[in-house]
Amino acid sequence: MTVPGLPMAVPSRDLPTRVRIHEVGARDGLQNEQATVPTEVKAAFIRRLADAGLTTIEATSFVHPKWVPQLADAESLFPMVADLPVALPVLVPNERGLDRALALGARRVAVFASATESFAKANLNRTVDEALAMFEPVVSRAKSEDVHVRGYLSMCFGDPWEGAVPIAQVVKVCRALLDMGCDELSLGDTIGVATPGHVVALLAALDEAGVPVSALGVHFHDTYGQALANTLAALQQGVTTVDASAGGLGGCPYAKSATGNLATEDLVWMLRGLGIDTGIDLGRLVATSTWMAAHLGRPSPSRTVRALSHEDTEEH
Repeated sequence: MTVPGLPMAVPSRDLPTRVRIHEVGARDGLQNEQATVPTEVKAAFIRRLADAGLTTIEATSFVHPKWVPQLADAESLFPMVADLPVALPVLVPNERGLDRALALGARRVAVFASATESFAKANLNRTVDEALAMFEPVVSRAKSEDVHVRGYLSMCFGDPWEGAVPIAQVVKVCRALLDMGCDELSLGDTIGVATPGHVVALLAALDEAGVPVSALGVHFHDTYGQALANTLAALQQGVTTVDASAGGLGGCPYAKSATGNLATEDLVWMLRGLGIDTGIDLGRLVATSTWMAAHLGRPSPSRTVRALSHEDTEEH
């Protein structure tokens, strides 16, 4: 239920004063839905997210429709939202995807790499090094066009086939992505197995390797209920970009043990309580996720959405 003045803001000296939320619900969230959401609904979703104050909204993915049929409408969708005064990054898997994105005027793109060989094979049908080689001309060309490039790195904290992932292995791939020209990296806990100490250790190792914390974002899944704890640990180390998904939509279609992303509303609630500014209108965001949940025919998994929208989620 909604109570005025809650959560009470209690700032902490060791935390940033502002956090940028990189909203992934429209891409990472909807690509994992069984049903295909109509293009007009996707566009309305993105517009509502922008109206709620989100300034970075990942719009879609220019992958081959065979692999992600839920996002086969990228060419139709992007022009419907391109006028919004927000950053609208799109995922591009290769040079063909980059061609399609640039043709529509995209100014922010993302590539999707893996820290492990097993996931690189499952997701990209390549080794880690082969995938990096494939991305190099994509990043180079994007930068020549003055396009911002984000590098996603999956399986940073654990892999369903390989188990524990050595921190040095993650650092090596991060360094390679930065060296090829990526402006920003997103550290992905694809199957949600990270814990706060692991997060701190990885960020410390990246710092030692010369990877600036200002270039890092974190992307946690809540499989084991650790996403907010891991986010707080990252914030304490200076991270100011956090990926989240409105209503907790999404997981990973190539990692069957992955559950939903960190819900944007749950993140905003915690940040509000810490006195950290996000620029987001939580009421409008909750209304948007409730609206999308109705389109999907199921309640939002976000605890904050359920609490603030008065959804009765108890089973008797």
